[in-house]
This record gives sequence, C-alpha cells and structure tokens, in this order.
Amino acid sequence: MDDPDTLKAEIRKLNARATQAKMDLHDLSEELPTNWERIPEVAKTAHEAHAALMAARRKLVEVSS
Repeated sequence: MDDPDTLKAEIRKLNARATQAKMDLHDLSEELPTNWERIPEVAKTAHEAHAALMAARRKLVEVSS
C-alpha cells in the first residue's frame, strides 16, 4: 500500500502533466483550423493525464481514510 506522502508526490507530478496537457489542448484550439488533424491525439493525451490524476487523488483519499 502506498503511503500518503508518496501519493502526494505522485499527484504533484501528475498535476503538472495534466496542466501541460490542458495548455497544449488550449493552444491547439487557438490555432484552429491549423493543425486540426492533431485534435484526437492532443485530446487523448489530455484525457489520459487527467484520468491518471483523478485516480491518484481517489487513491489518496482511500489511503488517508
């Protein structure tokens, strides 16, 4: 079982990754219609990053309870 401090460190890393993915998606949207072909790829990356972050946050709540 992971300890809360390890999970918090992992959440910080995942949060940074999710934030970067969000900014990449935002930047792509501002460039449209240029690079419209990249929408699925960039959206998938953002979705996966945020899913991992939410899963880690749920795990922290479970471990902390």
